[in-house]
Amino acid sequence: MFTGIVEEIGIVKGFTKKSHGANIVVQCNNVLENTKIGDSIAINGCCQTVVAMDNNSFTANVSDETLRISTLGDFQQGAKVNLERALTPTSRMGGHIVQGHVDCKGRFLRFEKLTNFYNLTFEIPHEESIYVVYKGSITINGVSLTVAEINENVFKVAVIPHTFENTTLNTLSAGYFVNIETDILGKYVEKFLSANHNKNRLNEDFLKENGFL
Repeated sequence: MFTGIVEEIGIVKGFTKKSHGANIVVQCNNVLENTKIGDSIAINGCCQTVVAMDNNSFTANVSDETLRISTLGDFQQGAKVNLERALTPTSRMGGHIVQGHVDCKGRFLRFEKLTNFYNLTFEIPHEESIYVVYKGSITINGVSLTVAEINENVFKVAVIPHTFENTTLNTLSAGYFVNIETDILGKYVEKFLSANHNKNRLNEDFLKENGFL
């Protein structure tokens, strides 16, 4: 589990596709501190397991599913990536609950520089837009952000200068694809309501009987 607060920008040192999956080597420094084999590090919002490491890099095995659903399959040597180590019991929850399980790719449309911050606009598949709500949380390339505006499957986030300058958000160009993870809480609520509706438990009569109406 992660918070969406990027700790470091790493550089893809090597990316090798195999018959199944791929190996990725990321050059970095800060996230290697106290990291050991088997630990999790989010690469552009994708939770990956450290399978090898040295003084300035780590290696992860990327599954076929991750290559299919995320932008990791498009990586080339020299690409910059957002990195975050998994939460510990004493970590501050600076962002929101992030699983590191990418839901879909989003397309970056444009950015607008304002006086004190930036507005970034993205487009996602229509079926994922149900999980995006005004003032709700969303993760873009591993960065925890707040939805400032939404119109069907196009949404806008407001980014403060610190975040813009210290993540790879400042490298995006129109048409680039990013990794999107919507808020896990919305998925659980949808599942719960759907299950209870099918059982005919959560309805107007149930709410009246229990004092909600």
